[in-house]
Amino acid sequence: MKMTSMDENNCAPKEVSIEALSDKVKQLFTFRDHYFENHSIDDASRKNKDVTDKMKETVNILERLKDPASKANKAMYCYLRGRALNVTPQFNAEAEEMLSKALKLDPKFVDAWNELGECYWKKDDITAAKNCFTTALSHKKNKISLRNLSMVLRQEPSKTPQERIKNIEEGLNKAREAVQLDPNDGQSWAILGNSYLSSYFTISQNPKILKQCMSAYFQAEKDITASSSPELHYNKAIAYKYEEEYNLALESLSKAQSLEPTWDDPRLKERQLLKYLENVQDLVKHKGKLKGKKYSQLVQSIDEKQLGPYYGGSYTSSKGESIELECIPFNNLQEGLNENKVIFGKVVCSIQDEDAVPFTFCMVDKVETCIAVTVYNFAKGKGVIIGDSVAIPEPYLTKVSVETKDAKYFYNSVRVNSPLVLVVNGKKMGINQQASAQLSTYKKKD
Repeated sequence: MKMTSMDENNCAPKEVSIEALSDKVKQLFTFRDHYFENHSIDDASRKNKDVTDKMKETVNILERLKDPASKANKAMYCYLRGRALNVTPQFNAEAEEMLSKALKLDPKFVDAWNELGECYWKKDDITAAKNCFTTALSHKKNKISLRNLSMVLRQEPSKTPQERIKNIEEGLNKAREAVQLDPNDGQSWAILGNSYLSSYFTISQNPKILKQCMSAYFQAEKDITASSSPELHYNKAIAYKYEEEYNLALESLSKAQSLEPTWDDPRLKERQLLKYLENVQDLVKHKGKLKGKKYSQLVQSIDEKQLGPYYGGSYTSSKGESIELECIPFNNLQEGLNENKVIFGKVVCSIQDEDAVPFTFCMVDKVETCIAVTVYNFAKGKGVIIGDSVAIPEPYLTKVSVETKDAKYFYNSVRVNSPLVLVVNGKKMGINQQASAQLSTYKKKD
């Protein structure tokens, strides 16, 4: 439906359509989502202001054409105005009001339900957001509702661990559906990556799931809109950190900072990671900083009989085979998986990390070589202490090498995905030692 009004310069009457106003709002979102196609990364600090200014300009146009536009299609007008106001990251009360009006006029308006859901999401009203996306899906299956519902399900408070797992699984399924509807949509791929990351830590610590997470993030980056999102690079950094790809984690955090200079989380996470690397390197180099006599007594007490079931016994390998293990000194470890081998030593220190994941400690062997060990999925409050003897079958060695403009970090580290393979003080660790890790991806845009 068309209506007659004045042009933007108020010079002459001009026929304006709802479609034309819709195009104006689309241009606003294109300006936001493709900002760095037309601006330098150095302009990142101006982006929010520029988007806000563009939003005000768009809303002013909508206001001048309010009467004829409302007469043509009031529900659509309210939606367009609410959507324009909702373009910024902050909650906007008028956007909520306008979108609610649109839905009163047209309760089956799917786009309005989705926009109102995002409005509630910014308001931290998870229950209301979930209701909006669910209602939209009841009217039409669409990628926006699916991917947003995936985010909501992962953030929704749960009363039991079982309920939490159910929400994570359902959220993963919704994200998969969104990608299937549009395999070229980077935002859906990014949310699928976040879903895999949550699944890895909540349901199954299978490294393949972490690989699927990274694969989804790589797909997301092919989309200019998704790749311009600082949240994507922040969440990718979290995944890299748990893969112990520290250089790539730092690169992703730097990218997130450059895209959103006012956002403190990537800067804080970077400082935490660098401090962690510094602490591990220092404690490996100085063998836990134990004093001379205590250190000497600890090394002298290393006895391979404390290998427990691994002492002359058998072990079910990563390939499911029953094998005998050869105990080797730390210096004989090869980078990567050391099949049919076991290492044994004494704990000389543990290292605190802000995330509490992984549990990190250093240990020495009988020839006084010191290495770091990272163990994932220790239950809360569980771990090892100074003086414990620890045996690790088929150790996976990483030669950590990280170089920044200010410092270099080099040390050897063994990764253990589950504490259940460890033998501590001659005994296998029990199932009560293992628990799922908890992590946080960035919530607002997920």
